[in-house]
Amino acid sequence: MTTRHAVAQMIDHTLLKPEATREQVAALVADARELGVLAVCVSPSQLPLEGAEGLVVATVCGFPSGAHHSEVKAAEAARAVADGADEVDMVINLGEALAGNWAAVEADIAAVRAAVPAPAVLKVIIESAALDDEQIIAACRASESAGADFVKTSTGFHPTGGASVHAVELMARTVDGRLGVKASGGIRDAAAAQAMIEAGATRLGLSGSASVLDGFQD
Repeated sequence: MTTRHAVAQMIDHTLLKPEATREQVAALVADARELGVLAVCVSPSQLPLEGAEGLVVATVCGFPSGAHHSEVKAAEAARAVADGADEVDMVINLGEALAGNWAAVEADIAAVRAAVPAPAVLKVIIESAALDDEQIIAACRASESAGADFVKTSTGFHPTGGASVHAVELMARTVDGRLGVKASGGIRDAAAAQAMIEAGATRLGLSGSASVLDGFQD
């Protein structure tokens, strides 16, 4: 079993509900500090964050549908970094992915990458539950070709569901350590988190971080 500290340092402590208030986001940051997690992930309108010193600040882009113009996603990502985000989790154009238009998917990701060059970290949400295995592989390859740092399973808002062990295994095998793999969506206890880590996840997106971490020991 992975140690509690090691798991905490993989967690993006997340609050992306559209109704989230600034007070709730402030509580999220305080919880993150108390739990010892790596990062917090909030909606871009909540930036800049107060009291987040020492935490990685992540936000989302083109969220949750991904069906935005690339120029809009790029502008949103650039604004987020200007407002203090260290990492941006963008959603792919799922319609283009399902149509097999991988050049368009890659160009969309590349536009955001160009807007937020390193050291900003770019994670690409592929909405894995909506894709078959071949599409998951192709989405990972497009993400890598476009210069992403991570591939991520899910927004947590799509009706097809969140992360699965199978998808994480397939994503990890495809990127083979060249990119990180973030499992997100529906991970609610230590057993689920451990399964994702064993499948190859290097980051976990969690809204219930405390209940997950309660199942681990140092």
